[in-house]
Amino acid sequence: MIRARIQDAIKKNQQHFLQELNQIMEIPSVKGKAKVNAPFGIEPKKALEKTLALAESYGFQTTMVKDAVGFAQYGNEQEYIGVVGHLDVVPAGNGWDFPPFHLSEKDGRLFGRGILDNKGPAFACLYGLKLLKELDIPLDKTIRIIFGTDEESGSADLPLYLAKECPPTFGFTPDCKYPVVYGERGIVNIELTTPFSEIDLSVLGSIKGDQAKDHVPDELSIELKNGHQVEVIGKRAPTNAPELGENAITLLAKNLMSEASLSESLKAYFKWMVDCLYEKHFGEGLNLALADKDSGKLILTPYELHKKADGMSLSIAIRYPVTFQEEEILARVKDVLLEDTQLAVIRSMKGTNFPKDDPNVLALADVYEEVTGLDGTPVTTTGATYARTMPNIVAFGPSFPGQKGIAHNKNEYMDLKDLLLNLEIYTLALYKLAIEK
Repeated sequence: MIRARIQDAIKKNQQHFLQELNQIMEIPSVKGKAKVNAPFGIEPKKALEKTLALAESYGFQTTMVKDAVGFAQYGNEQEYIGVVGHLDVVPAGNGWDFPPFHLSEKDGRLFGRGILDNKGPAFACLYGLKLLKELDIPLDKTIRIIFGTDEESGSADLPLYLAKECPPTFGFTPDCKYPVVYGERGIVNIELTTPFSEIDLSVLGSIKGDQAKDHVPDELSIELKNGHQVEVIGKRAPTNAPELGENAITLLAKNLMSEASLSESLKAYFKWMVDCLYEKHFGEGLNLALADKDSGKLILTPYELHKKADGMSLSIAIRYPVTFQEEEILARVKDVLLEDTQLAVIRSMKGTNFPKDDPNVLALADVYEEVTGLDGTPVTTTGATYARTMPNIVAFGPSFPGQKGIAHNKNEYMDLKDLLLNLEIYTLALYKLAIEK
């Protein structure tokens, strides 16, 4: 009965839902320089203000915390069920067939930066709470829909929230995949610095191209002293799914390892990169072919290569299974490094492992099975979500099985039917979590 009422409300409000979402999508909320009253830049703050204004228009209590996090609340109890999404997005990049900061539709598919990661799903949770309110469906627990503005750059926003607000008693982040995700792999990003002489380095120009920790680089170039330009084109993919892309760093190394104008030591360096990293996404080249039953294989992604004044710098992201520890990962890497290479940890995020038999986790699994008819057995992920920073949170959606490697690419998309299915799942999940069992 409740589900049927929710489905009917979604059909009646579909166009309004999309129109309201577009108001948030049109704000280019990429992290910028910190400003007064905007710790992560002007545009993320604008997106937060717009979202809270919409929430107020729906009749919810709203609060902004430290200009970094905002929430819409339904109910008055101190303890609450929380949904934690984010409004910041990665840069658009090049090559779009649609305006990146606009909600476009073609043949039933929605396009725009943030439609999947994470404006679309986060707003669907807010809109689902609006539908429950308008349907006058009684809830026993207070619900907060929480919006962050720094998830893509390290989640420095949530500590500001937690310094003033209590964490939820339970909740989810709509920023991963289905079914419900009870565990997230550990993540360690390392920088390997290998020294070379000034003479060795003089033959190399700067490496040019889009390199960042969120994606596999797809286009790189370097000009050599002899005037030869080396250019490589790969395929961009998220760093947690490198097998879906083609890494331009290892392609560049493959070209340079036999470049006659380079010193033998530089050629040996690039050969080491090829031997250890070229199409070896699961750590087999660095003595890291590790796996466990719950979370599968370790995943490894080179994501930045730079020439420095005294050597070469290579940054690698490693996502390791939930039953392994960072110390073991680092020790294994050190065993296979080139001589004199220094290893520095530049990002460290311990894994999460929420009890998969928790009644609330099982409630989310039941909702997923009821709406989709698919297996809802809780799973783990290679991704990193707010569940690492906000206590009592698991990840839940929005990507369905088989949907991978979409979020940070050009033409980021989400099928309309999937977005509406998410709206139904999230609305029903809020209801199930907020009623006394």
